[in-house]
Amino acid sequence: MKLIIAIIQPAKLNRVQEALSEIGIKGMTVTDAVGFGNQKGHTEQYRGTEYKIKFLPKKKIEIAVPSEISGKIIDSIMESAGTGKIGDGKIFTQNLESAVRIRTSEQDTDAL
Repeated sequence: MKLIIAIIQPAKLNRVQEALSEIGIKGMTVTDAVGFGNQKGHTEQYRGTEYKIKFLPKKKIEIAVPSEISGKIIDSIMESAGTGKIGDGKIFTQNLESAVRIRTSEQDTDAL
């Protein structure tokens, strides 16, 4: 099993969710996040004072999946979240040792 973690632009969340639903993904965890990378933030003005915004809002998506479909999911996220511009985000993949569905005690891929 794999744990896919994607950091994307907030405006792309619905598009990513729809694309993942189309390929059969029935659940994911989404968290509000802030961060910076190559984008390095931006400057805003408020009441005549300039403020440097270093941390930009992002969405963090976590999806536990069987290993054999992880490539398909990554491709779907890249296609639906990508603009080709700086700040599109990142995707990380980790091996997932085990998973348990609390309600039924199902384990590993049965729990997904």
